[in-house]
Amino acid sequence: MTSLTDDEGAPRPMEEAGVRLMVTSAALRAAQAATAPGLAPETRLKTLMECHGLLLGARGPLAPLSFGDFRRALRQDLAALLPVGIDPLDMRGLTVIDTEGRVSEDVFDLDLEQRMLLHALRKLGKRAGTVTEAELQSEIEQEIAFTLLRRQGDQAIYENGRSDLIRHPAGAVADLCELRLPPLIVDMYQDIPYASVYEGWWYPCPVCAWPMRLSLRPNAAGALIGRAVCWHAPHAHMGAAYLFQPGSGPGAPHLVPERGFEGLAPRDAVLHPDLSAVPQALPAAHHKAVARGIWRYTTVPGIPELALYDALVERGLVVHLWPVLDTYDLLVEVGSRGRKKELLKVDVKDYTSAATLGELVHAQAGDAGGAEWLVVPDYRGGQVPLLSGVCGKYGVKVATATDFAVMACERSGVGWA
Repeated sequence: MTSLTDDEGAPRPMEEAGVRLMVTSAALRAAQAATAPGLAPETRLKTLMECHGLLLGARGPLAPLSFGDFRRALRQDLAALLPVGIDPLDMRGLTVIDTEGRVSEDVFDLDLEQRMLLHALRKLGKRAGTVTEAELQSEIEQEIAFTLLRRQGDQAIYENGRSDLIRHPAGAVADLCELRLPPLIVDMYQDIPYASVYEGWWYPCPVCAWPMRLSLRPNAAGALIGRAVCWHAPHAHMGAAYLFQPGSGPGAPHLVPERGFEGLAPRDAVLHPDLSAVPQALPAAHHKAVARGIWRYTTVPGIPELALYDALVERGLVVHLWPVLDTYDLLVEVGSRGRKKELLKVDVKDYTSAATLGELVHAQAGDAGGAEWLVVPDYRGGQVPLLSGVCGKYGVKVATATDFAVMACERSGVGWA
C-alpha cells in the first residue's frame, strides 16, 4: 500500500485526486458502452471516442495513447492509464472489464468513492484539480437522498426513511409505495438492472436484498451454467454466490449455493448475516430497485450499522441511531454500574479503497460529523492498519464492527457472545 502523504508528511496535492477521477470515469463509461447489449454501433463508437478524448485530456500531451490501445487497456490494469507521476493508490491491479465481459463492480465502487472525495473537497472549498462542475455533477445520488430525508427536520422521519432504504432496496412496486420515504426518493427506484435479469426473473441478495448479478458461462464440459452473485464483492465472498441450470424447464431456475458455508467462531457470528435460506426468484415486471449509488452508499454500509445497533441494544446498551439527523451513525453509551457513563461517537464506513477513504479523512481533518470512532465492516478488517495511521493524526480510532462491539460490551460489563 502506498503512502497517503508526501515525504514531509503532508497530504499529496488534491489535483491528483481529480486526475484519478477523470481517468477512472472515462474508462468506466467506455467499458459500459463497450459491454452494453443492443447499443447501436455508431453510438458505441461515438461514446468510446469521447471517452478516449477525456482520457487524453487527463494524461496530457506528453502521454499519448492510441484509440486501439485505449480499448485494449480496458481489460488490463486500470492504473496503466494514469499519466506518469500520479500515484495510483488502489487503482493498481483493477481491470475495468472483467473476464466475463462485464463492467467490474470494484471499478464502479472506486469511481463513486473518488467522486465522493472530490464532492467533499468542493464543499470544503478546496481545489479539485482539473475536474469540472459538470464532471462532478450537481449532487451524487446518495447526497440527494440524504438531503431529502433531512429536509423534514424530524429525527423519527429520518430514521424511518433511512432504515427503509437499507432494509428494502428492491421489491414489488406496490410494496415500495408503502415505504416511509419522500416521493422524490421513491422515484429513485428504477427497473431491475438488465444484468440482474434472466428470462424475466431476478434474485435478491440474501445479505443486502438488492438484485444479484446474473451471467452464463461454459463449464469444463462446454455446457452453459448460470451464476448469480451479489454485485458487492464482500457479500459474494460471504456466500451470496449461487449456480443455476439455464433452460431447465418452465418457470424460474432454482439456485444452488456455489460453495458450502464455513462455521464462524461465536464472537464473529453475531454480526454475520444468516445465509441459510437460498434466494427465490422474483419477476422483474412490476419490481424495482433503488439506484445503484444509493444502494452502494446507503444500503450496503447501513447493513452493519443496523446490525451493530440491534446487537448492542439486545445486550442492554443504550444506542442512538443517526443522532441529530445523521451527524454521525451511532452514539453508544458505555460504562458498568457505579461508573461514569462514556459516550462513543461512531461513523461506519464501507469503502472498497482504503486509500481513497484515507484521503477523505485528510480532507476533512478527521470525521466531518465529529465522530471519534471510524468502524469498518468485519470484511474490511485488512484496512484497519492503514486507516489507523491516517485517523490517528486527528484523534479518531479505527476498529472493525465486531472489535468495537466487543470493546463496548466489555466496558459496560456485559457479554458479547
